[in-house]
Amino acid sequence: MVVHAQPAQVTWKFDNIEKIGGHKTTVLGHPKVIDTPVGKAIEFNGVDDGLMLDVHPLAGAETFTWEAIFRPDGGNAEQRWFHLEENPATGDDHDNRMLFEIRVTNGQWRLDAFNKSGDTQKALLFRDKLHDLGAWYHVAAVYDGSEYRSYVNGVEEGGARIHLIPQGAGRTSIGVRMNRVYYFKGAIHQARFTRRALEPAEFLRFPGEPNLGILQ
Repeated sequence: MVVHAQPAQVTWKFDNIEKIGGHKTTVLGHPKVIDTPVGKAIEFNGVDDGLMLDVHPLAGAETFTWEAIFRPDGGNAEQRWFHLEENPATGDDHDNRMLFEIRVTNGQWRLDAFNKSGDTQKALLFRDKLHDLGAWYHVAAVYDGSEYRSYVNGVEEGGARIHLIPQGAGRTSIGVRMNRVYYFKGAIHQARFTRRALEPAEFLRFPGEPNLGILQ
């Protein structure tokens, strides 16, 4: 599959329902733009809200850093809140894809950073890494060509040595898995896609904050 040259880094701001990162959206349900301590964000109800875009922002990337600033608010135990998938992007479990997911239990959440590329797949889900709901967090998935790692607020949660092949052009779903299951309850402020492995010191910062931290 041919992937055309892409910018080294792209930032998406979640301040418009009709377009994200300059890409037109298909809107599911009634997600809404809200004002928050970190700036504008899009809020999802965890029932039927979602956005679909006809772009895979990390298509062709041999190394990458995928970041997001988001606020999980509870909802279902399993939520697939950010999903990048190679075409045909049907949500089929055989397709190459990248996901940010959360698992919610007893008022807390865990990050699951999942990647399937070719014959290799890995879920970075660590059951002892728990975080409180209702606060803003920065999360990142980083691949340097040999190791895949996940971070919450700049702190590494864990990693695995694997070989991930570049993914082809595809689509993105936000607030829900590509096949419209596992809806997200919460809000998303910003995302950034970089075609190299960033160090934590290079990660996105919360607006107005010199260092990463939780904003209540």
